[in-house]
Amino acid sequence: MSDENRQHPKDPLHGVTLETIVRTLQERHGWEEMGFRVRVRCFNENPSIKSSLTFLRKTPWAREKIEAWYVRELKRYGKPPSPPQPDA
Repeated sequence: MSDENRQHPKDPLHGVTLETIVRTLQERHGWEEMGFRVRVRCFNENPSIKSSLTFLRKTPWAREKIEAWYVRELKRYGKPPSPPQPDA
């Protein structure tokens, strides 16, 4: 998605951080399912939120797949559950 589309309030990703997307999908599906759907090392080998965010921020095609998956879930299930809060 272009930055122009993301800024529009009707965009389902408007105001949603990449961390929220990754945490929500990880909580709902787990790393194994994420690695199956988007075949990248950061989900399959020693997965962590930090490594996933680093990779996705540098890799537009993978980020687009994760964002599209999240949007499909929003349409299918409505608002996803709140992701777990990171340890302080």
